[in-house]
Amino acid sequence: MKIDDIDAFVAVIRCQSISQAAHALQLTQPAITRRVQNFEQALGVELFDRNTKPLKPTLMGSQVYEQCRLILREMDALRELVARDTPPSGALRLGVPQTLGDVVLLDALKHLRDSFPGLRAQVSTGWGGHLVNKIERGELDAAAALFPAGKVFPDNIIGDSIGKMELVAVCARQQWAKKPAKLADVFERGWVLNPDGCGFRAGLQRTLSDQGLSLKLNLETFGTELQLGLVAEGMGLGLVPRELLERSVHRDRLEVLALKDFKPVMDLFLIYPRFLGNLQGPVAAFGDWVARSLKDRPAA
Repeated sequence: MKIDDIDAFVAVIRCQSISQAAHALQLTQPAITRRVQNFEQALGVELFDRNTKPLKPTLMGSQVYEQCRLILREMDALRELVARDTPPSGALRLGVPQTLGDVVLLDALKHLRDSFPGLRAQVSTGWGGHLVNKIERGELDAAAALFPAGKVFPDNIIGDSIGKMELVAVCARQQWAKKPAKLADVFERGWVLNPDGCGFRAGLQRTLSDQGLSLKLNLETFGTELQLGLVAEGMGLGLVPRELLERSVHRDRLEVLALKDFKPVMDLFLIYPRFLGNLQGPVAAFGDWVARSLKDRPAA
C-alpha cells in the first residue's frame, strides 16, 4: 500500500472526477486510474461504484476515504516537521479575487520577492469559492478572498480574517435630487455588477429577494475600475468596497448611496492549507502585505 495510491484515491473523491484529479495532481488519467486500482487490490475491496456519473464511492469507499484523510493529515504533519527549518524555494502559488488584484498585488509581490528571493510567485484570479476549491485540490498554496463574517471553511483549510471591508452602493454624482433612503427607492435603476459567482452580487441579490425585490442587471463587467467608470456615466448603480472607491480615478464623479437597509461588510480572509511546511513564513507575509496595502495605500 503506497501513499501515492492513497493520494490518488482521495483526489478522485474530492474532485468527483478522474480527469480533475489528474489535473490536480499533475498526472495523466491512466496514472490516476492505475493508482486507484492498486489501492483497491491492496485492500481487496472495490471503493467506487463505476456505474455512476459523477464517480461515487461505495459505502466502504466512503469509510476508507475518512480514514485516508487522517493518514494524509499525519503525513503532512510529518513533512512539515522536517521541512520547517529549510529555506523556502520554488513556486509560491497565490490566488486573489480580480476585484482586489490591481490594488494589493504590486506591493505584496514586491515585498515577497525582497524577503524570500528563493521563491517565484505565481498568481491566479477568481471568485472566493473558486479559490477555496483550488486550495483544497492542492493547486494553490494560499489565497486572499472576501467572504461574510463567520464563513466556515473545509476542515483541511485554514481561514484567518485579516481585515474587514465595507461595501457601498454608488451612483453617478447628482443622479438624484432627493437622496434615496432604502433599496426599494433605487432597485429599478438597475445595476452594473460582476458576473454571476461574485459574492458582492450574491449578497445584494439575497437582500433584494428578502425584501421581495428583483435584481435588475443593466451590465455585467469584470474589474472595479471599469464598473465604476460605467456607473459614473449613468449606466446604473455599482457595488464596491469603499477602499477601492476611494482609490478610483472616477471617485469625483460618484457618490455613495447611504441606504438604511443595506450596509454589507465583508471579511478579508487569508486562506491556506492546514499544513504549509516551510511556506508558513511567505504565506503569512503575503497576508500581512495584502491587508496593509488595503489599509495604508494612499488614494490615486
